[in-house]
Amino acid sequence: MAVLVGKKAPDFTATAVLGNNEIKDITFSEVTRGKYAVVFFYPLDFTFVCPSELIAFDHRLDEFKKRNVEVLGVSIDSQFSHLAWKNTPVAKGGIGPVGYTLVADIKHEICRAYDVEAEGGVALRGSFLIDRDGVVQHQVVNNLPLGRDIDEMLRVVDALQFTEEHGEVCPAGWNKGKAGMKASTDGVAEYLSEHAGAL
Repeated sequence: MAVLVGKKAPDFTATAVLGNNEIKDITFSEVTRGKYAVVFFYPLDFTFVCPSELIAFDHRLDEFKKRNVEVLGVSIDSQFSHLAWKNTPVAKGGIGPVGYTLVADIKHEICRAYDVEAEGGVALRGSFLIDRDGVVQHQVVNNLPLGRDIDEMLRVVDALQFTEEHGEVCPAGWNKGKAGMKASTDGVAEYLSEHAGAL
């Protein structure tokens, strides 16, 4: 499995269903220009763990938008399957009108570029945080039965933006509003002398 952290995120052009249900071709680098991006892969529409994750992303979409983050979900389904899933009520296993873009990767080109294609051909649960320069800053890949914690992705977005703004690093368990750490021997000693007991 490739580690993409520190590298340019693979660009792609594909057909997608936008948040307003419009179907159109998008290019990743164009729709995310000047923004952070979260690209998350999931196995298939109309499956089991997947709707819980897609709904959880939608419930937090305003929080991602506040942080200037474009969210894109990707699976190997067609745009028509994506749209049908959005038009299926949540109580019947659908995802309802999620407000972010769902990308159709029917040729598997995107999941291969991000190296998250499972042996059976579907995508693993890969999540990638990409900065405004198009560089991958965070990636995590779960196996098919293991659902993601979307609040953790928001926490990592906050950590990245804190580091960019303040030039400090984020220690274990860091959350927005907590102290950062200066990236030096003295900075580590200062931080641990005050916070080691809470780690």
